Amino acid sequence: MVKRNWGFATLAVHGSGGVCPHTGAVSMPIYQSSTFAFHSAEHGEKLFAGEETGYIYSRLSNPTIDALQREMASLEKGEAALAFSSGMAASTAAALAFCQSGDSVLCTKVVYGGTYALFAHIIPRLGIETIFVDGTNLEEIERAIKPNTKLLFIETPANPTLDIVDIEGCVAIARGHNIALAVDNTFATPYYQQPLTFGADLVIHSATKYIGGHGDTVAGLIVSNKEIIQRIHDEVLVDMGAVISPFNAWLLLRGLKTLPVRMDRHSANGMRVAQFLSFHPKVERVYYPGLSIHPQHELAKKQMTNFGGMVSFDLKADQTQIRRFLDSLELCTLAVSLGDCDTLICHPASTTHSTYSPEELKDARINEKLVRLSVGVEDPKDIIDDLHQALRKT
Repeated sequence: MVKRNWGFATLAVHGSGGVCPHTGAVSMPIYQSSTFAFHSAEHGEKLFAGEETGYIYSRLSNPTIDALQREMASLEKGEAALAFSSGMAASTAAALAFCQSGDSVLCTKVVYGGTYALFAHIIPRLGIETIFVDGTNLEEIERAIKPNTKLLFIETPANPTLDIVDIEGCVAIARGHNIALAVDNTFATPYYQQPLTFGADLVIHSATKYIGGHGDTVAGLIVSNKEIIQRIHDEVLVDMGAVISPFNAWLLLRGLKTLPVRMDRHSANGMRVAQFLSFHPKVERVYYPGLSIHPQHELAKKQMTNFGGMVSFDLKADQTQIRRFLDSLELCTLAVSLGDCDTLICHPASTTHSTYSPEELKDARINEKLVRLSVGVEDPKDIIDDLHQALRKT
């Protein structure tokens, strides 16, 4: 298929290469095979020696997974991509590819709870120091870099406070110190933000979320240049073994076809819900980068094309009242994760970010009154009505 100067939505539908060249299948087949036969003993030897290209074993490569990786690279404006069994596997692979014992890594304080646990508890066991920094303060990031720092890991918009981190500012710092910059782009997706175009070295996704979009798979992705992707593949993924299954790769390919349509609805609903909450007497503060009151609203407008469906808010309530609010919801589903078609709601301090100590939560400005809402694609009036009736009971 000849690829012209297609728009994002066209690439999302056709970006994996169109119909299957072997069968003509319009939907990419699921190559649900663990191993692939050699034509001959010599063929097998050449494949392992890298003298010929082809498939050997699905931990190394697989046609369905390759199609997903090609499409994600295209959508993120990268050269290549790798798919993983989870978003955490992708983040772990990125850290291990750039850091070894004796090195240090910088990570923004506000990140997904699993990411925080990786950098606060797991990576230090390997002799790698983690320094947590305020992602909204470029001067603090600059001051924290040491001679042995190898990686700067940021998440923007950040989970769950929706902090916006200046990607270009971090690129300038990283390049000035010859360190790699990794950006977790899960909340924005490549439809609303493409960090590689600002100069980031690699982009990470928990593809479980908006990329899949239907709450039926767990997966992760890294997009970068060919050199970095080959390095992560050869030095980490193959031997770590955190590979995605062909079936899950196919689910993500299916999800990508509707990503722009879903994100437009998520974002439109997110704005309406954020505006409703902003004027509710039982809501103390709303965190949504699309609101002009957000402290990094102008920065969000600069590096994002829209603001997404994630909204957080502080309730004017104690813990008993917060539980009553959550338990009173009828449409919104009380669950972790995000990016589903369904509206999902949770209390980060006691669930997704329980990996933080009380002191660490305070330092990251994740307070006990904060509720995180992943606004779905339902009728926005129904979402707002459900929130309104539950707020009346707090």
